[in-house]
Amino acid sequence: MLATCYNHTMESPATFLLVGIPGLQSSYLGLAISFSAMYSTALLGNTLIIAVICTDSTLQEPMYVFLCVLAAVDIVMASSVVPKMVSIFSSGDSSISFNACFTQMYFIHTATAVETGLLLAMAFDRYVAICKPLHYMRILTPHVMLGISVTITIRAVIFMTPLSWMLSHLPFCGSNVVPHSYCEHMAVAKLTCADPTTTSLYSLVFSSIIVGSDVAFISASYTLILRAVFGLSSKNAQRKALSTCGSHVGVMALYYLPGMASIYVAWLGQNKVPLHTQVLLADLYLVIPPTLNPIIYGIRTKQIRERIWSLLMHGFFCQSTQGS
Repeated sequence: MLATCYNHTMESPATFLLVGIPGLQSSYLGLAISFSAMYSTALLGNTLIIAVICTDSTLQEPMYVFLCVLAAVDIVMASSVVPKMVSIFSSGDSSISFNACFTQMYFIHTATAVETGLLLAMAFDRYVAICKPLHYMRILTPHVMLGISVTITIRAVIFMTPLSWMLSHLPFCGSNVVPHSYCEHMAVAKLTCADPTTTSLYSLVFSSIIVGSDVAFISASYTLILRAVFGLSSKNAQRKALSTCGSHVGVMALYYLPGMASIYVAWLGQNKVPLHTQVLLADLYLVIPPTLNPIIYGIRTKQIRERIWSLLMHGFFCQSTQGS
């Protein structure tokens, strides 16, 4: 009996079946339309942000460079999950291969780790701009920005590669049905024959370390920023300085609040929070920030808003000229 079980567990399942959102099957058409609309908005908005910043020589300040990288990461994060979600909701195509499942998981983990690092880098940018304005361009040189971006990426890869690797090398047996819309770590871990405590603890501990340290440094940056701003004698100068931080604060709230709620609900509220609520919260955590980030920056940042409008008008008139 034991030998039979052991031999069975040595074979990984060829495919997993993603359920989608358990209990909300009657709403799948509406969910497919909603997620398609959000994904389209995310792709269009972030692509416009990247195009505008990369083609406009006046938008080469560190803040815009970090924003451009953030937009690229948002596209990767949304593209890792939304197309498969929409496929499940619209056509019932729930199968995903073993390798594709863990590739998706890896990209999700890495993209989210890079994003929190970028939010820290953007907080540091605001600190230098407000607290040390005369040294802004001397401190945040292109080499420094490249070093920060590379360090953020390496950190994400180093911390997140073992997570997917450990889980993918555990033996799987029995059901291959994942009660989720994507290959979420905890949902897949429950399908293993071995004890997944090690990989689950690794996920919780290192996610908490990465997010916790980033939030701590961001809080320190904003403490110094607020101290400097409220030390200004002019109320107009105070409002102007704070307005430059508004977009960043909004983006941070969109990222950290749903993310922390999703992680800790999955860990601590498994028997208290309905499964469909847990899954929907996890889905929205990966879709809402990429959708709303370009809208927030597009509305609140005058330079980007004007350049996007100019780009859209140029494209419209070119189409009209060709049509006539």
